[in-house]
Amino acid sequence: MSTGGGFLARERAEQPQAVERVLRDQRSRFKRAAALARDAGIDSVTIAARGTSDNVARYAQHVLGRFCGLPVSLATPSLTTLYHASPRLARTLVIGISQSGESPDVNAVVEDAREQGQPTLAITNAADSPLAELAEVAIDIGAGPERSVAATKTYTASLAAIAALTVELAADVTLSADLERIVPAMIEQAQLGIGDAAGLLAGVRRCAVAGRGPNYATAHEAALKIKELTGIAAEPFSSADVMHGPLAVLGEDCPLIAIGVAGPALESVAAVAEEASARGARCLAITDTPGAFARAEQNVALVTVAEWLSPLVAILSAQELAEAVALERGVAVDEPFGLSKVTRTI
Repeated sequence: MSTGGGFLARERAEQPQAVERVLRDQRSRFKRAAALARDAGIDSVTIAARGTSDNVARYAQHVLGRFCGLPVSLATPSLTTLYHASPRLARTLVIGISQSGESPDVNAVVEDAREQGQPTLAITNAADSPLAELAEVAIDIGAGPERSVAATKTYTASLAAIAALTVELAADVTLSADLERIVPAMIEQAQLGIGDAAGLLAGVRRCAVAGRGPNYATAHEAALKIKELTGIAAEPFSSADVMHGPLAVLGEDCPLIAIGVAGPALESVAAVAEEASARGARCLAITDTPGAFARAEQNVALVTVAEWLSPLVAILSAQELAEAVALERGVAVDEPFGLSKVTRTI
């Protein structure tokens, strides 16, 4: 018997307000971080993160590369903490992303960067955390307490922080205008709901999730939410990678969730959905362009926003889907499968 939505449902509902707060209250710090990066003459970014925060980093790879020309790599914290081998950093902005700010391995990467004289930035939901104290600039996403094990509002607030940093580094008025419209779009998206889409996944043991461009990050975060909330083995892919072999897993016992929005990546995601359907796989499309997914068994509608910001609306539907499937499967969604909220890795 399910315990109901509880904390998770409430925290999902708080996401537009959490995004609005971080964009409003941390504006001066976004400007300071951008100035720090420019003064250091950075030509790359390295991000240390774990779990959900890793998926924020994947989003950063897209937007900072696309609009700022900055290659973004994900740090390998074990090199610092377990093997005591510090990679050489030069002209690199090092960002630590952690909801709690207490992960020793993420913090060690930021500390090592400081020792190497590189600019550092923390994105955290704990302004007094060790991570915030280590970094030269700390962005407090200010999402408030998050009591459900599955991160929701801290994820979207962290995405918004990366988007705001991108705007400052790119100094682009069009991007700034796009970002100003995202909170109303999130409110509208939350009101749309997912209909009866949960029925497609309720009885399966595994599924695939495909996205590309900015929603490669969404595919990873959606798969993580499905795994931790439902126990379904959800595997994320770039739609380009699916065509290089993983297509073989799709079939009657492995449905596909396709996350495709209007933009350069849409055709690639739609092609994977077409192939999946041809192989007998049931397909659920999370999209603002339903005509591109004519063979999908279910469509979950997305509000149309600037493509680079679409992960902030697409993930709302994916989170709702994961929770709805979990409830159908009788999972206690606030504490699924004995998982804990803060994980400290070294």
